[in-house]
Amino acid sequence: MPAQSIWTLLSWGPDGWSDDIAYGVVVTVLLALATLPIGLTIGFFIALGKQSEEPSLRLAANIYTTVFRGLPELVTLFLFFFGVPILLQHLIRYFRPEATIDVNSFIAGMIVLSLIFSSYASEVFLSAFRAIPKGQYEGGYAIGLSYGQTMRLVILPQLLRIAFPGLENCWLSLLKDTSLVSVVGLAETLRNAGVAARVTKHSFLFYGVAALVFLALAVVSSFATSAILRSLGKREAQR
Repeated sequence: MPAQSIWTLLSWGPDGWSDDIAYGVVVTVLLALATLPIGLTIGFFIALGKQSEEPSLRLAANIYTTVFRGLPELVTLFLFFFGVPILLQHLIRYFRPEATIDVNSFIAGMIVLSLIFSSYASEVFLSAFRAIPKGQYEGGYAIGLSYGQTMRLVILPQLLRIAFPGLENCWLSLLKDTSLVSVVGLAETLRNAGVAARVTKHSFLFYGVAALVFLALAVVSSFATSAILRSLGKREAQR
């Protein structure tokens, strides 16, 4: 391939595809960032459920993680994207027979990735909970703190520091898993690269660009998480 044609294909504007790739990168990052807080919150409460004294809560939490860690991510996405509208269609047919249900691909991806991410994050949180000595809880109660205060002031700062390396790995997996949503029409990095590859017949070029984009996101994430981990360490040292 002539060098000039490569730069033309990777240029901005009507003759190039960089603007489409850049748009896909923005969608990828937004999807991952939208998924992160939901997945972390669900994962935290699933971890609490797994160490609960109530057997039904432990069972429900274990079933949750078994299902979403056991199913292939793509199957989970297809079940939600194609299956949920069918179920909802049958339910609302009794009230509004003419109504139709459409699932937004971004919302579907965010929900499915949150479920998958939370199932793995819950195991990280659970390991972190088990690494904290019971004496930390007892010490909080001894000075008059409630369970909520002990959790917020004593346990959570330690929990975040212990769980953070594992959560970093979950975040990197989440970034890569965003590419799965391309199969249901979301114009993220991989889908836009695939469109460019099919139109221009330069598959290696554009899939290579997509690979470099994900690698760059991983490198940036590593620098960011390292800075956050150092900040958590400094706060812990000041306590």
